Amino acid sequence: MRVLLIGANGYIGRFVADRLLADPAVQLTALGRGDDADVRFDLATGSPGALTRFLDAVHPGVVVNCAGATRGGARELTRHNTVAVATVCEALRRSGCGARLVQIGCSAEYGPSQPGSSTAEDAVPRPGGPYGVSKLAATELVLGSGLDAVVLRVFSPAGPGTPAGSPLGRLAEAMRRAMQSGDGELKLGGLGAQRDFVDVRDVARAVHAASLSAAQGVINIGSGRAVRLRDAAAVLARVAGYGGVLHELDGPPGAQTAHGGHATHTGHTAHTPHLRPSLGHPRSESDHHAASVAYPYPDGCGSWQQADVRTARDRLGWRPRINFEESLADIWMEAACRI
Repeated sequence: MRVLLIGANGYIGRFVADRLLADPAVQLTALGRGDDADVRFDLATGSPGALTRFLDAVHPGVVVNCAGATRGGARELTRHNTVAVATVCEALRRSGCGARLVQIGCSAEYGPSQPGSSTAEDAVPRPGGPYGVSKLAATELVLGSGLDAVVLRVFSPAGPGTPAGSPLGRLAEAMRRAMQSGDGELKLGGLGAQRDFVDVRDVARAVHAASLSAAQGVINIGSGRAVRLRDAAAVLARVAGYGGVLHELDGPPGAQTAHGGHATHTGHTAHTPHLRPSLGHPRSESDHHAASVAYPYPDGCGSWQQADVRTARDRLGWRPRINFEESLADIWMEAACRI
């Protein structure tokens, strides 16, 4: 099976490439903007006609699109996430290769969810920001293209290679700086959000499975379990061996108090032993040893997201295998290498 992989140098694309190359039945061709791509092509500016000619020459059986942008203004996001996908769909329609399309979508297309709920594929998408809007528009283009196509809506990917600008990447970097400088306190904000984290290697397995399947439409790829970011911070501290105190800048009032690394717990945060609220208190002279870091989660998805992953199980035979603590350990291993 010949597979054309678009965006092989991206966070998800690198692991998809590794997974596909491990399959002896796959002949992989990488298309992208970088010099290390087999074929250089910019989806955001290239024409459908040029891509069609390439598809006719290579004649792939599957096209996997992992390309896209996660940051930037609405115009840039639209160009890289929507216009680029329109180019792929149009080129596939014109081409005689008849390739199947596996498009990487994202949970930001759904927008905020009701706390405690699991979002299934039939939920009405209500993206809360330009990124989610641009990805939803791409999904609609794929679904309306008439192609043999599937969209994998990936929830919050984690694990090795996690971008430094992502919430978990920023947390690991803040902890690395605190440990390197000997800070006994680390101030964090925005830890109340709950997200469904799925290891990027499990995402790559899902892409491989989708490439071989006949499934169409939208399929959620997640762990099926929401994790509160303050709990992720506590787990990462344990994995890293950080013995200091984590101060939550905007946690729930009275959640817990801490003294010298030992916490007195109340309410639902009793399992986060090094986390205490530091609500609305300006940084004083005595805080000069505490690292302070902004930790927003500006994905437009509100306080809660959790995937219903039954469709992936039933139609792809896929289940996540890597637990969240292992993903965090791999994130920390990369951060620790910079100490």
